[in-house]
Amino acid sequence: MALGHLDRRVLVTATALALLAVAVTLWVLRPRPVEVSPAAADGSPACRQAAQRWPDAVAGLERRTDLRGATSAAAWGDPAIIARCGVPALGPSTQQCVQVDGVDWVVGDLSDGQRLTSYGTDPAIEVLVPRTYAPAPLRVSPFAAAAKALPRTGHRCS
Repeated sequence: MALGHLDRRVLVTATALALLAVAVTLWVLRPRPVEVSPAAADGSPACRQAAQRWPDAVAGLERRTDLRGATSAAAWGDPAIIARCGVPALGPSTQQCVQVDGVDWVVGDLSDGQRLTSYGTDPAIEVLVPRTYAPAPLRVSPFAAAAKALPRTGHRCS
């Protein structure tokens, strides 16, 4: 009888330890809040208008609710596609410039993906697209409404 009781205690202890290990693993692997530094014109009226037009989904990824820092920014997925309004308007550039849904975007490479900055708006929108979701220009279509809400500078892709 004592052996059966011991087996049951071992089973209960092993099960409890396994559940604890699963809980710790899930806690460690959970998505961390997205920290976004505010851009220069983050709280401007233009950016507040643009931020009201952030999409609910980008590339099939739902908008995250755990963004910290900037008020005119949003994030989707993990790793996060991040958009923020308020970066300085771009002047003429030799970088790649693409037009997507009537909005011009200057494309720049990053170590882990690409940055697309609205061209011809002041302030500008910056979209950071991790390499996981490449090619980045295919991911900016949902930001057209936000970019079109910003004042125009007259600059266009050539």
